[in-house]
Amino acid sequence: MGEIIVCRCRDVTLEMVEKAIDEGYKTVEELKRKLRLGMGPCQGRTCMRLLAGILRRKAGLKPEAIKHHRIRPPVRPVPVGVLEVEAYEGED
Repeated sequence: MGEIIVCRCRDVTLEMVEKAIDEGYKTVEELKRKLRLGMGPCQGRTCMRLLAGILRRKAGLKPEAIKHHRIRPPVRPVPVGVLEVEAYEGED
């Protein structure tokens, strides 16, 4: 069996996540900052659910103890050209 990918956008593997947890990173935000999980084009729509499951299993956390990552706009990927057009339309 090959490597298990947790975050496809950033090529973060299960082994990398488990190693970080062993090093003391025990929250979604800490792991996000260390491994860049959820910072790719999908904005964590897949990997954050996987990360929560890994934290429950590996760190022994209960679901209610796992705080979701902070979502910063835009929530979905937006082409830069869309933002540029809206910026110019607002200058009238």
